[in-house]
Amino acid sequence: MPVTAETKPTQLRHSAATELTVTGMTCGNCARHVTEAIQSVPGVHSATVSLDSGTASVRWQSAGAHDVTAVVSAIEKEGYGAKVIEAHDDHGHGHEHDHGEHALAGWQVNLFIAVLGTAPLMIGEWFFNLGMMPWFRWFSFVLATIVQVFVGAQFYRGAWNQLKVRSANMDTLVALGSTTAYAFSLWALFSGYTGHVYFMEAASIITLVSIGHWIESRVSVRASDALRKLLDLAPQTARRIEASTEMEVPVAELQIGDLVALRPGDRVPTDGKVAEGNSTIDEAMLTGESVPVDKASGGDLFAGTVNLNGRLVMRVTATGEETALAHIIASVQRAQTSRANIQRLGDRVSGVFVPIIVTIAIAAGLWWGLAPASATGFHDWLGRFLWHAHPPLGVAAGYIIAAAVLIIACPCAMGLATPAAIMAGSNAAARRGILIRDGVALEKAGQITAVIFDKTGTLTFGKPEVAAVSKTETAVLAAALARHSTHPISQAVAKLSNENMDVTDWKEIRGAGVEGNFPGGNIEHRVAKARLGSLRWLRDLGVVVSSGEAFINEWSGQGATVVGLANEKELLGLFAVKDTVKPGSAKVVEQLSRCGLKTFLVTGDNALTAAGIAKQTGIKPENVFAEIRPEQKAEFVKKLQAQGERVAFVGDGINDAPALEQADLGVAVSRASDVAREAADIILLNSDIEAVPEALGLARATLRTIKQNLFWAFFYNAIGVPLAALGFMSPILCAAAMGFSDLIVIGNALRLKNWRG
Repeated sequence: MPVTAETKPTQLRHSAATELTVTGMTCGNCARHVTEAIQSVPGVHSATVSLDSGTASVRWQSAGAHDVTAVVSAIEKEGYGAKVIEAHDDHGHGHEHDHGEHALAGWQVNLFIAVLGTAPLMIGEWFFNLGMMPWFRWFSFVLATIVQVFVGAQFYRGAWNQLKVRSANMDTLVALGSTTAYAFSLWALFSGYTGHVYFMEAASIITLVSIGHWIESRVSVRASDALRKLLDLAPQTARRIEASTEMEVPVAELQIGDLVALRPGDRVPTDGKVAEGNSTIDEAMLTGESVPVDKASGGDLFAGTVNLNGRLVMRVTATGEETALAHIIASVQRAQTSRANIQRLGDRVSGVFVPIIVTIAIAAGLWWGLAPASATGFHDWLGRFLWHAHPPLGVAAGYIIAAAVLIIACPCAMGLATPAAIMAGSNAAARRGILIRDGVALEKAGQITAVIFDKTGTLTFGKPEVAAVSKTETAVLAAALARHSTHPISQAVAKLSNENMDVTDWKEIRGAGVEGNFPGGNIEHRVAKARLGSLRWLRDLGVVVSSGEAFINEWSGQGATVVGLANEKELLGLFAVKDTVKPGSAKVVEQLSRCGLKTFLVTGDNALTAAGIAKQTGIKPENVFAEIRPEQKAEFVKKLQAQGERVAFVGDGINDAPALEQADLGVAVSRASDVAREAADIILLNSDIEAVPEALGLARATLRTIKQNLFWAFFYNAIGVPLAALGFMSPILCAAAMGFSDLIVIGNALRLKNWRG
């Protein structure tokens, strides 16, 4: 399973990456060791290591030296092999198309050999009682040796690589356990010892562990369904238009500015804009939005979406890793291969786990081998409270008990507990059009106690229109001032008039409004300098707005934003700009409140407008904070955090970056085209805040699953190791129990795939 270091998405986008294949990894601890080794190299910003695909992605600091040789050397010093991947595929994802299929194929071959070698031994001993027959002992030796050499080789290589660097991992425990049983049986066979030999047990250990790895690989492949579907969205070829002729070319050959023809049923090959034609596009797989979207000239098209009807000609605006689909894939991969803070507990335990287990195994082996009467007596006494077992006796007891301890203690479940849940949770979210940055974001989302909503573009559609004007003759002047601004309210005012007027020294005051000079003055309105903006801003500048009090109260009470036009001190006119509240906003607030979360509204609008929006959405009046500048939103978040709240901030990402960063969890309501520049922890691709309760609920379920998995992993080892040391579990039973514990952890994680809030 994958392990990664925590990173900020903005940093990731500005750092180069190097892809490597890593050999010798067999468990989560291996991936952790490789990650830490890469991180120790100067110039490395972060590392993502995937156990399933046997790869590592190294992100470099933009100003640091890219010393790939040092990274390879660091990995090799940990006992693993590494090699740089030179080429990527057409979409720039290279090896990441694997998703564990290669590992699955390798374990299938191993499993075939292991089952063929072990099944006859089990049948002979358990069904026909041939264990003590001389010929069967030699037959067992041959089959067990085949299993040891061909199937056990992977475990022995891993153990040897770890031994060379004075470390240990799961391979160490499997190799020690199986070798203990095999070596004792080999000595017994050639020394004339007439007692029971344990060739079957030695082969069974490797076989059962291999079954566990095979199942893990299958589950990993299944768990990557959402990512695989994303990777399969973009087509391999496109119909490029050259001299009025359509030529089918590989998508990798497309350049920005190329014209591409799209017929009904075609998938969009890369990002672009409609240059010709009208159609509807199915964006469901990309954004989670089930309703097809109408597209006309100038409309945005995204790689992987489907043209449903009508012929379109698109102009390419982005290719390769710059497309929205590529950024979404990168986000899902980053989440799947990340670690949550809670996993550090498992990491710390795993770091000292193997030495402790080896010590317990040696102690138990010596006890049973040198003081069998004492060990047997204690076992029989305890058996009255547990169950009646048949521990080995004689010289074999010490070896077999030690082997049992080593096998049952394999820390697979501990290593799988967190990454399995994160992979399943992030996949479930991706299928719903919810991008989660990493495991840390998932963990934080599960701990939220308060949710702050921005207004424009979040609770409302962000497409305001002017509903009323106090003095129609001021519309031309206001439109001229507003025309140069990209703010939604300014754009709404700008639509009032198309008349051109010269404006000099124009500037925009963030969160307040715009101002500019009209050369020679505007004779009709006696204006040389004019301002258009919030009433709070105008009041601060000394403008008297009381003359428009009736207009302000009437429209603010309806939830409209009232902006004023003024000269130096005189109010010239008022404009009521109304934005429609999203239909699902009230339901979202209700769902969050039902979950015990506090909801807040923070907006730059005046108090009356904010109160009107709050009333429509169901946010309590005492939780509404109006006339808050963009830079003050982060301060408001800090205030709530100081009161002990775990805060999620939900904004459209346009002017909310400081608040999104300050919040414990930043949730950006975005369109797919904005994914690359968002700095949030969670991105809602369909611009619908109805996904907020779903995202938080899924995060809570994932965090709960992680805790359940870690509890089971610790509980399993805390109970299993003493039972094996006291002779209540045979090596075969221990191997089966180890595999069963892995299945419980993985199965519990996979429940998230079908999670319903």
